[in-house]
Amino acid sequence: MNRTTLSLIACTTALAAVTAFAALDTPSASGAAPAEAAAELPVERTSLLCPAPSSSDIADTSYTSFTPVTRGTASGGKAQLQAADEQSDGAGGSKKGGDAKKPAKAVLTPKNPGTPATGDTSGAETPAQIGTADGRYAPGWTVQETTEVVAGTGRGLQGVNCTAPDTEFWFPGASTAAGRTDYVHLTNPEDSAAVVDIELYGKDGAIKSSVTDGFTIPAHGSEPVLLSTLTDERQSDLTVHVSVRSGRVGAAVQALDDKVGGDWLAAADDPSGSLVLPGIPKDATDVRLIAFTPGDTDADLKVRLASPDGLITPAGNETLHVKAGMTTSADLGDVTRGEAGSLVLTPTDQSVPVVAALRVVRGKGAKQETAFIPATAPVGKRATSADNRGKTSTLSLTAPTATTTVKVTASAGSEGGTPVTKTFTVKSGTTQDIPALVPSGLKGTYALTVEPVSGGPLYAARTLTSTAAGVPAFTVQTLPSDRGLVSVPRTEEDLSLLQK
Repeated sequence: MNRTTLSLIACTTALAAVTAFAALDTPSASGAAPAEAAAELPVERTSLLCPAPSSSDIADTSYTSFTPVTRGTASGGKAQLQAADEQSDGAGGSKKGGDAKKPAKAVLTPKNPGTPATGDTSGAETPAQIGTADGRYAPGWTVQETTEVVAGTGRGLQGVNCTAPDTEFWFPGASTAAGRTDYVHLTNPEDSAAVVDIELYGKDGAIKSSVTDGFTIPAHGSEPVLLSTLTDERQSDLTVHVSVRSGRVGAAVQALDDKVGGDWLAAADDPSGSLVLPGIPKDATDVRLIAFTPGDTDADLKVRLASPDGLITPAGNETLHVKAGMTTSADLGDVTRGEAGSLVLTPTDQSVPVVAALRVVRGKGAKQETAFIPATAPVGKRATSADNRGKTSTLSLTAPTATTTVKVTASAGSEGGTPVTKTFTVKSGTTQDIPALVPSGLKGTYALTVEPVSGGPLYAARTLTSTAAGVPAFTVQTLPSDRGLVSVPRTEEDLSLLQK
């Protein structure tokens, strides 16, 4: 064959590969326009992993699935959640440990794009879930897992966005202190076993683990690892590093406290010199910042709060010095003082990559509840929150560097209703709370999509609240890109490059 023919075959093959596995890439996190040589196409397949929700017999868990309507998608496709210990036997059934068994009932059946689907489970036997979506169901597919535990360790509201598989995760904010029970949940969606290492870093640096040869997570399996079994050291603030030697996994930390409730700690964004932690509830009574730098250079950070009126510096916490390889924390108290707020961390001089998270407490005395806010990536082209319930949901939007215009859409309800779209302007350096944007004639739960229209990078988080026995239960989920679109090189541009 001549060179032009070979180039065309190579280009077509590359384009097909990129599109088929588009879920492994994301649009620009800065929200900047793509390069002229690339086209933005809807992903064709995506995967999501949901950890086992609770070990409590009195836990009630709801799942909400939602795919936003996306232009240019294929007409077919499907989405499904399947118990992690179930795998196909190649004949339409399932097997566990090599023996045929009846497939577990799906926790929910996803609906067409634009309409949420919900499902409920209860008790301690609900397994982790492995989700796949393709065709028109794939772009931006989001699944939220929300659990309510009325009593016992970790009582309150626990929520987590089911996440895509990856090979590395950082969790600043974990703990092995007395009264804390923290698990790292690892879920393997692949057809072969994954080998995973878990490293712990405390206030004095790396902590020697009792497990040195890693953890093997079986194919289509899930394992919770109790942090206190890895070390005898009891430390209030830990950074957990999960790295995968072979395969890919989903990872999340379930942090449960005997006295102040608990929640899921989602992975922080990749180490960066500047970080944003959006959506601190305005009535937070105690906020604690936990940070870690994985390199060999100390980091010095300027600490500021993006309030409704602009960036302010918390008195007594103007800066934070993070020693290399050591977990550092700072108590910020009731830093929001009754107003919406997000924390913005920037280098005072040299930029050193850092990971960070907030532990947030609402309530007082015996009526306290805890949630976590990890540093997150910007919204990018679009972000999606699946499980919203009217007046108990609050959307927080933060524009740390430039005024941003954003379009927010409340979808149809899971049982009825008409979508509603509104446009908001978030001024530079501020956080704006948007309470109770709901679809017209709402029945059931609904989804929110956030789409920046113009301006600088936008960060977002959603807070869901409830009250049981006087405890102000809540959970916060950050909203980075929903990975609905992928930048793909244009064929004609590739051809011209290949022929040079």
